[in-house]
Amino acid sequence: MTGNTRQRVPAVEGFFTIGDEPHLIGGRLADSGGYCFPLHLGGSDPGNSAGEVEEVALSRTGRIWSFTNSTYPPPPPFIITEPYVPVVVAAVELELEKMVVLGQVAPGWTVDDLEVGMEVELVTGVLHEDEECEYLTWQWRPIGDRPVSGGGDSDG
Repeated sequence: MTGNTRQRVPAVEGFFTIGDEPHLIGGRLADSGGYCFPLHLGGSDPGNSAGEVEEVALSRTGRIWSFTNSTYPPPPPFIITEPYVPVVVAAVELELEKMVVLGQVAPGWTVDDLEVGMEVELVTGVLHEDEECEYLTWQWRPIGDRPVSGGGDSDG
């Protein structure tokens, strides 16, 4: 028992839900039926800039479109700890929406464990923490067995 009493909150409000089955919060363009993520990017379609955008929960699963090691610290909202520990990131094509969303791969998975086309699911994991809160972000976790090289665990 860890005795952890930190509140678990999204690192960035409005991008995803937390809980047993988290979802990215996106938008569906009323006129074209297309999707956007994050939700507030709905007006960025030059062909539909004034169109109405409906908030929707995006697919929890998709397939890896591309992946790599992040050997240098990413921009905010990522909080850099010293020394910086590289992470694996994956671009995932969502199952229903057929749009690609970039995110960190859950801890314990390396680039050697991943393949283009591999099915993944959305989970949450700790981005950073302080004395009061664990700040969560979305992560992609391959569906199936844990990798042999794995270590750590994810919160999903």
